[in-house]
Amino acid sequence: MSIDSSKKDVSIVLCGEAGQGIQTVENILVKAIKKSGYNVFSTKEYMSRVRGGENSTEIRVSSKRVISYVDRIDILLSLSKGAVPHLENRIKSDTLIMGDEKTLEPLSTENYNLLKVPLMEIAKKMGGSIFSNVIAAGIIACVLNIPKSIFEDCIEEIFARKGQEIVKKDTDAGMKGYEIGKKIVDSGRINLQIERDPKVLEELLLDGTEAVGLGCIAGGCKFMSSYPMTPSTPLQVFMAVNSEEFDMIFEQAEDEIAAINMAIGGFYAGARSMVATSGSGFALMEEAVGLSGMIEIPVVIYLGQRPGPAVGLPTRTSQEDLNLALYSGPGEFPRIIFAPGNLEDAFFLSQKAFNLADHYQTPVFILSDQYFADIFYNQPVFDLEGLEIENHIIKTKSDYKRYEITASGISPRGIPGYGEGLVVIDSDEHDEEGHLTEDLDLRTEMVDKRLRKLNEIQKEIILPDLLGGSNYKILVIGWGSTYGSIKEALDNLENEDISFLYFKQIYPLDPSIKNLLNNAEKTIIFENNAQGQFAELIKLKIGFEIEKKVLKYNGMPFSVEEVETSLKDFIGG
Repeated sequence: MSIDSSKKDVSIVLCGEAGQGIQTVENILVKAIKKSGYNVFSTKEYMSRVRGGENSTEIRVSSKRVISYVDRIDILLSLSKGAVPHLENRIKSDTLIMGDEKTLEPLSTENYNLLKVPLMEIAKKMGGSIFSNVIAAGIIACVLNIPKSIFEDCIEEIFARKGQEIVKKDTDAGMKGYEIGKKIVDSGRINLQIERDPKVLEELLLDGTEAVGLGCIAGGCKFMSSYPMTPSTPLQVFMAVNSEEFDMIFEQAEDEIAAINMAIGGFYAGARSMVATSGSGFALMEEAVGLSGMIEIPVVIYLGQRPGPAVGLPTRTSQEDLNLALYSGPGEFPRIIFAPGNLEDAFFLSQKAFNLADHYQTPVFILSDQYFADIFYNQPVFDLEGLEIENHIIKTKSDYKRYEITASGISPRGIPGYGEGLVVIDSDEHDEEGHLTEDLDLRTEMVDKRLRKLNEIQKEIILPDLLGGSNYKILVIGWGSTYGSIKEALDNLENEDISFLYFKQIYPLDPSIKNLLNNAEKTIIFENNAQGQFAELIKLKIGFEIEKKVLKYNGMPFSVEEVETSLKDFIGG
């Protein structure tokens, strides 16, 4: 059976063991596809191990912009015997499974659409089995009609740091794969007709982590301290790699508790600071979140969610830590929580997080997850018009009071050494000057002062986007990384009765959204957790109960097909 792509959108999945270079192939191909003028999207799923297991990368190549994971596999490039069993529930009769003869040996042509290529034999002749992944990349590059020169440039870009000898060997392997791909195309087994779009060449190619990182830099971040923990580690690496160019300091702390306290100390000294962590790492930081609330020293917290409790599934995705962020830290104090669902929002919300933290002197969360951190796609260049770093630090006078009681609850924030005033902080309750107090009336005044900031924050809430018409009967609700799957599913359904309410700020919520919810005859929410945490938050804060919760918590994101099926069932019901 051949692959004749008249649908203009192809899903290619590469699957093999950890250590076989799946990620290297992804990096080469994603860059080459975009440089060839095709729309591209990629995502990955991987096991928590250095060697072995089964990892896969999905690469979508399309005539139109695509930003989401799909279950459908048009071409499976199998680099291990375990690949097909691992992806069995996504393989259909028309999935073309390509791989080495030995890898596909156990499979019957009666049950599978197989295309055997001597990957290992050729790789060993070229210097070792390690080259099989680049040969495979060459095959894919050819069937996608990627120009050889672009493909070669991408190989050189990926392997340049390993020296010219390695670059030459990998380029030769890639070209050998290209030759195999040409024979496959000539045989008629694969015939792809994906249209190029010249505008793609001018666009950015980013993953979710890079979009957040660039937003943090644009927000004026000058100090980051963190302890490595998937899936927040890539952001830590991004900030560390770019620290010299953007005049930042990155510190790998000895543990999570030290990391967040360092970040708070950085903001206290006048440097916009952040910390990045995940799940149980953030659990260790909770006391310091309370410290930030009490001493009113801001901090930006990037929380990359993954399934828990405890270590859970370390390399998988979830939206399980909303409540952890919302209720972290002892006592009562304001906070802000963002949850970007696309690259543009990831950039602008991350930038805004630093301005808001500085202004309101409170923790601001950027809630992400493994899926969102790892997705790649092409994206128009961000419009930076009007983007600015809003500095709220004042030069102190001799009568300066760090915790002056004001109508807004926002006390003028000075930093040590800037002005004549003394900047005193204390993690115990304190008076206006910052000195410890047990005056119970003053305690009440200070709590009220801190909570009054919520009234001011309320004025700057980012309302959810309504995608679709305003005369909807069905309202789909989602937040964060479910954005892409829901949006594409609705685009596919082309049902004017359905609209999508996408939340990118999930706390605080604006009471006005109740009108949008009430306008719907039926409401449905998609969340990657077991209890519908955001649906419960809406019920608690807005007083609206969402009719249907579609909850997934097996460590994988929603696919477009899953959302479509759920919506069809919901409408039919």
